[in-house]
This record gives sequence, structure tokens and C-alpha cells, in this order.
Amino acid sequence: QNNNNNNNNNKNKTFTPRHIGDPPENDQNANSDEIHPALKNVDPQMVEMIENEIVQASDTVKWDDIAGLEFAKNVVKETVINPMLRPDLFFGLRAPPKGILLFGPPGTGKTLVGKAISSQCGATFFSISASSLTSKWTGDAEKMVRALFAVARVKQPSVIFVDEIDSMLCQRSENDAEVSRRLKTEFLIQIDGCGTCAEDKILVIGATNRPQELDEAVRRRLVKRLYIPLPSFSARETLVRTLIKKHQNDLTSEEIADVVRNTKGYSGSDIHALCSEAAHGPLRDVTDIASVRIDELRPINFGDFEKALEGVKSSVSPSDLHQYASWSKQYGSYQVPDHTD
Repeated sequence: QNNNNNNNNNKNKTFTPRHIGDPPENDQNANSDEIHPALKNVDPQMVEMIENEIVQASDTVKWDDIAGLEFAKNVVKETVINPMLRPDLFFGLRAPPKGILLFGPPGTGKTLVGKAISSQCGATFFSISASSLTSKWTGDAEKMVRALFAVARVKQPSVIFVDEIDSMLCQRSENDAEVSRRLKTEFLIQIDGCGTCAEDKILVIGATNRPQELDEAVRRRLVKRLYIPLPSFSARETLVRTLIKKHQNDLTSEEIADVVRNTKGYSGSDIHALCSEAAHGPLRDVTDIASVRIDELRPINFGDFEKALEGVKSSVSPSDLHQYASWSKQYGSYQVPDHTD
């Protein structure tokens, strides 16, 4: 009966569609001196710490800023962004997920995808490393999690991005310390709270390089689990071109394609390391680095990349890729197209 009433209320409401880049809806109350009800039982010092250390500056990250990952982008737009922009259309069975897991090799753009989601929804972006939470606030981590979600409710729509989520919410065992057990329980309670309150516009995004170590209870709550794979040939080419255009270079399209062919199995961060190494080539030819003018540097050339390829290798092993693909097949929400180039 309650669900029917909620659905009828949704139908009768007049919604103003949110636009990409709109500020969070509660900003008009940001300067109020009144304590928000959600913060009344929260330590003010923790609220201040969260606002200073965890709330990220609202950088505008567009989908075009992310090379490749077209499948992931389309899934995120359909399941997360569209519902946030048009909540009047997405209720009941169409209600968006409250939790998402992004998993895959390191350096493939999981954090950037999280920032793009927040940016495109006009949401407040909370970024926290799970390992930092368990070490930096030892003893207070449980309270910090509670405060984090309380602040997120005040500043909603909010995106809580938890990097290395496996280090905090790994499979429970008898050897878990009491503090660790309480922290896991509190985090799961808070995620459940987001899911039970229809008015809350809080999305929890977990990112991990080790999805197989996640606790089963976490998997159930992060209902959409999306594999973020290594970049395809096209994505690697786009990334190389984007990086080197910031510096003078004389590489031809054929040479760039040759470089990209030699980077099969590289992650986005590997590509960045390769281009950085190649960009140092012209500097190594300078005898007096203190007095050389920037316009005297020779352009980056194909030879610089040939040398860089000798020293910068892929950081992801074939066995790791097999493990990701296997986990995705068993637990992933979508079968990501396979790029063999």
C-alpha cells in the first residue's frame, strides 16, 4: 500500500528536470546558521574534517575527458545519471541503484568515472580511500563513516566514492579485529539507510582492483557491478594523442599507430607513464639544462617512444586479466565487450 502511495505521489508531483552542472539542490540552505537535523548527533569536528579533507572540489569532468570506456559510459548514463536528472520518470522498478561497484585493473579510469558521474549530476563528490579511513582515523573510523553519510545527506545529491573498498569491506573472518568488524557493520548499515529512504539522493560507488576479496554482503548492496577494462586500441590512440599534443612533437599518424600497437595490455596509467618517459627524451639531449630555452628543445619523435617502450611495460599480468574476466562473468551486472586489440 505504501509503495502505491509513493508511486501516486511521484505521478502527481511537478518535477523540474535537473540540468547537467546544476548545483546540489540544498545549496540555498548552505549559509543557514541552523544545525541540519541529520547533523545533530554528529561530532562537529568530524563534520569539519569531512568538509576539509573528503569533499572534493567540483571539477567539471565530462565524458569526453575519458578516453574509451564507451560501454561503461552508456551503462552509467542509463542507470545513474538519467534517474538523477529525471527522478519523476525513475521510480518503483525503474528506481536507480544506491550502490555501484567499479572493478578492474589499476589505472583504467575508475576514479575518473566516479568524478564524471558526480559532475554530470551536479552532485557533491565525497572521495575517500578505505585504507586511509582505517589507518588515519583508527578508533574513530566507525564514527567517521556515520558522519560521512550524515554530511552526504545534508549536501545531497551526493556521490560517495570509496577507493580500495576491498581493504575495508573484505570477507569477514574470525580473525577480524573488533574495530574492523564494527566498521564493516556500520558501513553496511549506512548503505542500507540510503536504500530504504526514497528521498535520499546518495549514490555509493566502490572501486577495487581486487573484487574477489569483497564480502558477500557488500556485493549484494552494490547491486550494479561494472567491469572497467583495459583501454582498446582506439582509446589508447586517443590517450596518446591527447597527452603528446601538449608538447611539441613530429610524430606522424602512422608512427602514433605503431606506438599504440606496441601498447596492447597497457592500462591508462601505463600509457601516461610511457608518454612521460618519451617526453623526457629531448631533455636528455640538452648539455646545459640550466640555460637552455624551451624553444631550443627538439620535438618529441618516434625514436623517443621506441626507447620508452624498452623501459615502460604493462603493469597488468595476463593472469590478473583472466581473474577479472572470470569474476565479471560470475558476478558482473553486464558482459563488457571484449577488446582484443
